[in-house]
Amino acid sequence: MNATATRATQARRRTAATFAFPLNPFAAGCAVLLSVLAGNAYAQASGSEEATPVAPNTPVAAATVQTPEEAPAAAPTAFPNSAVSKVTVTGIRTGIEAAISIKRNSNSIVEAISAEDIGKLPDTSVAESIARLPGVTAQRSRGSGRASEISVRGLSPSFNGTLLNGREMASTGNARNPEFDLFPSELMGGVVIYKTPDASVIGQGLAATIDLKTVQPLDFGKRVIAANYKRSRLGVRTAEEGSGDRVSFSYIDQFADRKFGIALGITSYDETGGEQRKFDAWGGNTAALPFNGQNVLVPLGFTADTESTSHKRDGAFMSLQFRPNRDFRSTLDLFYSAGETGLKRSGFEGAVGSNTSGLYDPAGVLQNVVVQNGVATSGTLTNYKGVVRNHVETSEDDLKTVGWKNELKLGDWSTSADITWSKATKLSARYETTAGLPGNANPLDTISWTGFNGGNFTDVAWRTGLNYSDRAVAQLTDVNGWSGTATNILPQAGYLAQPYVEDTLKAIRLNAKRPVEWGPMSAVQFGYNFTDREKARSGEEGRLEILGGAQFAAQTMPGTGTGVAGTTGLPIATWNPSGSLGTVYQLATKVNADILTKFWDVKETVQTAYLMGDLNGELFGFEYRGNVGTQFVHTKQTGGGYNSGNCTGETADACPAVRVVDSVSYWDVLPSLNLSFDLKNDQVLRMGLAQVLSRPNLDDLRGGIGFGVNTGVTNPFISGGGGNPGLKPFKAKAFDLSYEKYFAKKGYVSAAVFYKKLDTFILRTPSEYDFAPWTTSTTPLPTTGDFAGSTVGVLNRPENGNGGSIKGYELAVNIPLNMVSDWLDGFGIMANHSFTSSAIDIPALGFGNVQTSAQSIPLPGLSRKVSNLRVYYEKYGFQIAAAARKRSDFLGQSPDFSDTLQYTFVKGETIVDFQLSYEIQSGFAKGLSVFAQANNWNNAPYQEYTNSSDSITRRVDYGRTYQFGANYKF
Repeated sequence: MNATATRATQARRRTAATFAFPLNPFAAGCAVLLSVLAGNAYAQASGSEEATPVAPNTPVAAATVQTPEEAPAAAPTAFPNSAVSKVTVTGIRTGIEAAISIKRNSNSIVEAISAEDIGKLPDTSVAESIARLPGVTAQRSRGSGRASEISVRGLSPSFNGTLLNGREMASTGNARNPEFDLFPSELMGGVVIYKTPDASVIGQGLAATIDLKTVQPLDFGKRVIAANYKRSRLGVRTAEEGSGDRVSFSYIDQFADRKFGIALGITSYDETGGEQRKFDAWGGNTAALPFNGQNVLVPLGFTADTESTSHKRDGAFMSLQFRPNRDFRSTLDLFYSAGETGLKRSGFEGAVGSNTSGLYDPAGVLQNVVVQNGVATSGTLTNYKGVVRNHVETSEDDLKTVGWKNELKLGDWSTSADITWSKATKLSARYETTAGLPGNANPLDTISWTGFNGGNFTDVAWRTGLNYSDRAVAQLTDVNGWSGTATNILPQAGYLAQPYVEDTLKAIRLNAKRPVEWGPMSAVQFGYNFTDREKARSGEEGRLEILGGAQFAAQTMPGTGTGVAGTTGLPIATWNPSGSLGTVYQLATKVNADILTKFWDVKETVQTAYLMGDLNGELFGFEYRGNVGTQFVHTKQTGGGYNSGNCTGETADACPAVRVVDSVSYWDVLPSLNLSFDLKNDQVLRMGLAQVLSRPNLDDLRGGIGFGVNTGVTNPFISGGGGNPGLKPFKAKAFDLSYEKYFAKKGYVSAAVFYKKLDTFILRTPSEYDFAPWTTSTTPLPTTGDFAGSTVGVLNRPENGNGGSIKGYELAVNIPLNMVSDWLDGFGIMANHSFTSSAIDIPALGFGNVQTSAQSIPLPGLSRKVSNLRVYYEKYGFQIAAAARKRSDFLGQSPDFSDTLQYTFVKGETIVDFQLSYEIQSGFAKGLSVFAQANNWNNAPYQEYTNSSDSITRRVDYGRTYQFGANYKF
């Protein structure tokens, strides 16, 4: 596995886009048959249809909507979703009423957002808009502060299924679902969240299924063109502001007597975030050091960084529709998103209460200490070695998705064939450089602190004896000797990792439906879906050495830049190490057990056959509608990786890679029932029963394990970790009950309860394991202690567990306030609150950086309390909105220093946004609107903590974001 081969493989992966399906003859024949029959289909009598309201008042959807009087007559159609939209209101109310219509008419329990909501809320991402729905929360990215992941009903984002126009997608991370910041809000026409599934929903999740939707051109009554420009100020109220620009354009048109339609949307943005100053207290831990004959508590150490981010993204979608007659419709959906992100981090770190496990870091001695209750509230440490950090992280991601759906009506039968191809790639680079006193420097530095009480790590004031903004002090070098052993020193003046992820998904779906009169069953539907997915991760990494590779080599830091280290105010020298390989550094490629476990590939084929019946009838004097059905799912998953049992060093020769592959097949049967009872007077009672599942993250299915001898204990033993190709999905039995009271199509109030009984879940936990099948005669084994010569040790990998439950309730109100008083005409309110509890705790032992002394941790993603509030005013062309979302503490996920997702406790937060806009209603400038909005007005910090929310170990202030811009639509 040499570097040249790795790069060549990555290049081929980036350029290859094979579009092939391993179809069986039946599936292929059905797909061809539908296309052939389309041209010969004869006209069928059509019944009356009710137009589905949509909200095309955003750049992507359209800025102008014809009233029924303006819209030309459309040809009759057999497809209920293809009627020309009839919208009689505009602005914020458009989106609200469209979303209410979707919710009310659905047989399942759903939440919806229309394009108007996404375009008019003060949100820059789809995730932020989704997070305003009942029972839904967003997790902000630790680096940028953007909402990038969605948690539904207290479950981790991994428990959601995410679709684009009803189709599964590839992803750029380890998880199955793509991050939501890949989807600019300008390109989305709407979002539907299915909280209860039905048998026809493919790719469903245990928590929810989130379906992102682009617009369809034949749903519109005329040509629509819209453009948008935004200028942003980012990081307002931080140390240094950033800025950005966003532009978008959309075009929707119909041709050939409305037989052909096209919808096109493009967007581009380039933003530089504000400067963020951070402080990490190394888990909020203390250490006991001797002073005057007693041990006193001092901070273990700290890392303080000043960060700035950059984001560029270009996105586009196109939808082509062809409807030659009322019985055939063909839709081709194309979606593209490509982005570049960057993170520049400059900071300072060092150990206080212990050394850094480095070969050049001697133990310090306390001086001038003030002790209160056994705590060194102030003092000085000698023999100190501080490290100046200048790190750069970059990534380039790319998502392409193609979907082609053909719908054909044959008599009473409605049939469809839908094929999907999706590919995602992500190439990253992480430069880490260190500067300070060389390893053989003498004398060393001192560090002093004041204001420490044993727990207030972020409030402590720090001062060093040397000035680390002086390039004669902060030299590029291996400061502490972090690599190698005392007898085999390996210089490490930094680190470089270049991971590459590629994911390809191909699918075909066949569906048929017809009306029946079988008692309460009014229609029957059946179908087949085949999904083939392949995902792989690779990428070389290794130590950065000063050119020449000498042990104590040092070089003056290029440039003259200076800065401060996070919230400490300590001065430091700064530079950008990008491109320094070959001019300042040389790469010593590193291969060991941990790195080999990051090279993996997973292949998964899922075949789903489903049968569903639509229900209409009367029970206990109440009319009902709904559906009942079952999915029969067969899965075959294969995980590939490497065995590192013969590793004796950190080079390719000393750690030979042995390829291993394992696979498993299994069946799942997923029944579901949805019923909606009409209680009269615009009241609906919904009930959902289902067996649901969520598949493991793809990196958890990787093959191979990495292991070695743990020599840091009295009795050395073998320990290791890896993936598990034999993992089964999370499975649960779900029950939902929802009461909804509607006020025509203007508003509603609702109350819902839910309960999920977990049959199986996935947890990472250490267990006794015999590594004998992975060892050879050259595998290192323990040589001393109770386990000398033994192949039995401890393996930490994901395993299936069982038991536990999740339950909760949701309350929501969404009404225009003129229902209360005519004096409040134009005002409206949207509010919701949810509470979720879990009867499951997961052992904390198996998680790499869950910073807690507890024996178990709560379910990842679980915020017990979530609330949202939005108040708006819309009249005379003015639109004013204020929105807030609040969530309680939860266990989140963030990438660690090795690009591996790890769990961390995140403190609850409240985020407040505002928006003001005005649209010209008449004259030559009709259709032009200007707006201003503020995101994170209250500058809510992102905070991590250990087992107590009072002990904050990491805090980030992202600042406010202001946006100013204009829309023009005609």
